Amino acid sequence: MNQIISEQIPGFDTISSSAGGSATLQRTLKTAIGCCGIGLHSGARVTMTLRPAEANSGIRFRRVDIAGGGAIVPADWASVGDTRLNTCLRNAAGVTIGTVEHLLAALAGMRIDNCLIDINGAEVPVMDGSAAPFLFLIECAGVVEQPAPRRALRIKRRVTVRDGDRVATLSPAPAFSVQVEIDFASQAISRQDFYLPLSEGGFKSEVARARTFGFEQEIAALRAHGLARGGSLDNAVVIDSTGTRVLNEDGLRYGDEFVRHKVLDAIGDLYLAGGPILGAFHGIRCGHAINNLLLRQLFADPSAYEWVELSSVPTALPTQDLRAVVNG
Repeated sequence: MNQIISEQIPGFDTISSSAGGSATLQRTLKTAIGCCGIGLHSGARVTMTLRPAEANSGIRFRRVDIAGGGAIVPADWASVGDTRLNTCLRNAAGVTIGTVEHLLAALAGMRIDNCLIDINGAEVPVMDGSAAPFLFLIECAGVVEQPAPRRALRIKRRVTVRDGDRVATLSPAPAFSVQVEIDFASQAISRQDFYLPLSEGGFKSEVARARTFGFEQEIAALRAHGLARGGSLDNAVVIDSTGTRVLNEDGLRYGDEFVRHKVLDAIGDLYLAGGPILGAFHGIRCGHAINNLLLRQLFADPSAYEWVELSSVPTALPTQDLRAVVNG
């Protein structure tokens, strides 16, 4: 059973956020809040606490079951190690944190810049397989603005990576949007396409509840390789061995839940850039590996990006659909 624990942090020096307030300041949590659950791949039970963090400190994990400085694992694109069915971070000491993408997506969706995440195991709890429980935690903890300007990564020219039929692109655009296309042989999924101009409300209503998914016939092989040991119908959508039917009794949360989850994953993976992105992402059959490869390609070319303060650039998408920008 998943559990949530809230804790007030007295005297934390922040500026309280208010409705309609500036979107250009950094944000952190108002209070600490915790949860308990199991790891999707490890099957191990873990306790995790999201804590407020100082301005400019970023998103960091702290393995409380490990002593010493090696316990800190930064949420950074360069720290990504394993990308088999999840995004796993590894620090210089070899300490890992797996399945970070759903939590990072929630932090991105709520515009949280600074957070210290205490965890007593090597994998973020899967909860229900979506970002919604983490979004709920953040809303329960509350959000505060901090006296430091928010920086964003502005894409200056198009960057594309390919791996067979998998393609991922970041293109210049006034604000962050995500478009993902998937195509599975499974009749239950088939071809799906979803576009999201990211905003706090849009993230919550359009993709936060979309769950991870898998195929019945692959479960035994995955578990033999140390993956999906904590997976169940409680935390994943499972397609039956014929590829035609969803095994979950309650069915899908969205008619196109599969592609929406891929959008959610991309949002989480791209938040490892170190801040919000001013650019349009387009992924075709994309996954964790190519999402990280795209960031590596981007940062390998300093002429393709620049860091800017959000006070000096537009922070909202125009009303028109930006898929033309994404597709070029």
